Amino acid sequence: MPALPSDRLPEPAPVTGAPEADASYSVRAALRSPRRLKTEVLAGLVVALALIPEAIAFSIIAGVDPRVGLFASFTMAVSIAFLGGRPAMISAATGAVALVIAPLVESHGLDYLVATVILAGVIQVGLGLLGVAKLMRFIPRSVMVGFVNALAILIFTSQLPHLIDVPWTVYPMVAIGIAIMVFLPRWTSVVPAPLVAIVLLTAAAVIGGISVPTVGDEGALPESLPSLLFPDVPLTFETLQIIAPYALAMALVGLLESLMTAKLVDDVTDTHSNKTREAWGQGAANIITGFFGGMGGCAMIGQTMINVKASGARTRISTFLAGVFLLILVVGLGDVVALMPMGALVAVMIMVSVGTFDWHSIRPSTLRRMPRSETLVMIATVAVTVWTHNLAYGVLVGVVTAMVLFARRVAHLTTVTRLDASDDDDERVYAVSGELFFASSNDLVYQFDYSGDPSRIVIDMSGAHVWDASTVATLDAVRTKYEARGKSVEIVGLNEDSAARHGRLSGNLGAGH
Repeated sequence: MPALPSDRLPEPAPVTGAPEADASYSVRAALRSPRRLKTEVLAGLVVALALIPEAIAFSIIAGVDPRVGLFASFTMAVSIAFLGGRPAMISAATGAVALVIAPLVESHGLDYLVATVILAGVIQVGLGLLGVAKLMRFIPRSVMVGFVNALAILIFTSQLPHLIDVPWTVYPMVAIGIAIMVFLPRWTSVVPAPLVAIVLLTAAAVIGGISVPTVGDEGALPESLPSLLFPDVPLTFETLQIIAPYALAMALVGLLESLMTAKLVDDVTDTHSNKTREAWGQGAANIITGFFGGMGGCAMIGQTMINVKASGARTRISTFLAGVFLLILVVGLGDVVALMPMGALVAVMIMVSVGTFDWHSIRPSTLRRMPRSETLVMIATVAVTVWTHNLAYGVLVGVVTAMVLFARRVAHLTTVTRLDASDDDDERVYAVSGELFFASSNDLVYQFDYSGDPSRIVIDMSGAHVWDASTVATLDAVRTKYEARGKSVEIVGLNEDSAARHGRLSGNLGAGH
């Protein structure tokens, strides 16, 4: 087996008065530390157990055999462990991808799906190499908070089908599982609490003969290893027309979810990840997954939180082992895994949703201090995400809302002041201050007294900055209005950048400005 990349990451500084922070943030260090290695191994096992019902459920959403989702989860996890830029992040078959490709599967079948996954991977590699990850800097904190809160809500609501119209014994089983995960860490952290809950509840259900829904009820588990598959589709332009829209949508949704998840893990672990590598790594993993007949995928936020937050994993070892354990469990131990009660996994996911939600963001004290625009952006992100069940749509709406509200807020910071201190009765001086762009400069033309002003007008721009062509066009309009009345206009005080933009564009924007 090839060695996993060490990827030494910046380590969080020790907290004053607390034990020194764990320095085992690399594969090499984890392999030398039995305690850290045990954490990584057990975390991988817990994630593998949680991946099984999710992969089966997403396969059903996509309209494919459960084996397609399970094999995709295996190949994505193992591939991204080597290729990704965010250690400890879990990638597998996801609901967002399943929703994108479901119409294609229904209309054209599995082979076209596989071709789409491969093309989506190629697009992601291209976008990654072009630096699309750098766009993450334009996502505001309020969108990130909304993204996290919406994720927590979706994780919780996705468990509701397993709690409706089920035997009454499911409810105490879920409650016991939650109690184990709440109280066990107060006594010991030797074994991850989610793993203890799953093992104990499975043993209780089997030994006690309790009849509850199990993983086996979700769908058939594979009995053989995945094999290479080349999609049986005609290599024509017509095929490209069919799969390209789905591939592009899958690539964009997958990248957005993966990069947002990577940023979330960065915050949780106080470390930095290579977003560019993560972007093209996701693409490479999807290409590999496609050639093994998988449905493709991206980062899984719920399972990543199980791995990082609930189980304490920090390296690529846990990601790699999650994929390996998944394959071993579904192929070699399928009969045992099929006996796991869904109630145990529901309890794990409920605790993940509770731990993921940013409760501080909805405290009354926080809401009182937070600007209303920030709260509105968060609510818009949550509402659209929960309504559409698509994190990409929610983030897009949140970013656009934040941009509009920011532009509106900045636009009101622009002022035009008439200075009457000049001794020359034939001269009027106006001082313009603020950031001038399309939203703030549109009203600028109405701030001057064209008829009442004397013959010479000076517009002092020392306190302003010209950002776009709209502002230059507005200044041209002001000059034109004065000149039509036989008056001259002099614009002074432009800083270097504003002067360069004004000099390049002024008089060259046409009459349609």
